Amino acid sequence: MRTLILLFIVVLGFATQDIQAQSETKTESIEQLNAQKEQVVVDEKEALKIEVLAINKRFENGEISKEEADLLKKEAATKHARNIEDKLAIIESKIDLLERNEDSIEEDSVFGIFIGNEKLRLGSEKEEVVYDRRTTSDLVLGIGFNNALSDGRSLNDSPYKIGGSRFFELGIAWKTRVFDNTNFLRLKYGFSFMFNGLKLDDNQYFVENGDQTVLETYPTNLDKSKFRMDHLVFPVHFEIGPSTKRTGDNYIRYSTKNQFKLGLGGYAGFNLLTIQKLKYEENGDERKDKFKQNFNTNNFIYGVSGYLAFGDTALYVKYDLNPIFKDNPIEERNFSVGLRFDMD
Repeated sequence: MRTLILLFIVVLGFATQDIQAQSETKTESIEQLNAQKEQVVVDEKEALKIEVLAINKRFENGEISKEEADLLKKEAATKHARNIEDKLAIIESKIDLLERNEDSIEEDSVFGIFIGNEKLRLGSEKEEVVYDRRTTSDLVLGIGFNNALSDGRSLNDSPYKIGGSRFFELGIAWKTRVFDNTNFLRLKYGFSFMFNGLKLDDNQYFVENGDQTVLETYPTNLDKSKFRMDHLVFPVHFEIGPSTKRTGDNYIRYSTKNQFKLGLGGYAGFNLLTIQKLKYEENGDERKDKFKQNFNTNNFIYGVSGYLAFGDTALYVKYDLNPIFKDNPIEERNFSVGLRFDMD
């Protein structure tokens, strides 16, 4: 699992650096073109000034008449005015091309996995522009607090430490526009690895007692008692919210950048690993024990989840509908609250 997480983070880092570098290069190009516009005017005015001085010199030397000198000056002024007009038009066209294709970074340098007729791409590999990209992909990262709820028990009575119990989620999500001519409703789906941890309080740890898993007090003082469940799940959310529509000669795009989004849905999947870690001292030596066993946990995981986002950052809540343990008389269900980052 650690190797998988590190791979995601490394690939994300390279992709982010590449996108940022291209964005900076694009901004720099527009600034350079604007500077060229000013220089064009200066250069043409200077060229006109030199040409007029030459015409005046010819008139003073008696080579041409005053009428001929005035005509030559008028022609020179017209020529350089048109030079300025044509050169500025070319530069303006270049600037307009860059500004109109604001999605060029997303199209030419995409981090993610695409479905349908699109290819798996990483980095800056170019391909033919798709006119209407209805499906895109995001890297999903979630982190926050974790705990367990049961009937008749509040968080204040929970045997799990609120601050020490955490969750982590890492996955990929695809987002598809539902309707043809509006992006108000999107379907978001994918897969994630979820790591739900519970840090036990009052020197307690889990013990399998037949078909049940119960809490018992450890015979010696525990420095740490943690219980973690690793899941592979397949989330599905309906996402609603405004978006910005951009159109060009050969493309149409909907962007939810810097927009509010609400996602409601759920997830289902499988338990991959259950592990309990105990840390304590014995005869002056520090001991760390790891127990990888089923602990009578449910193998099939399902629940509801939702998020309220602005841009790429969201407040994220998820709640397991299945009990953590199969046959315990008191059913406990895992829930999490934290932040979710969808990085497209």
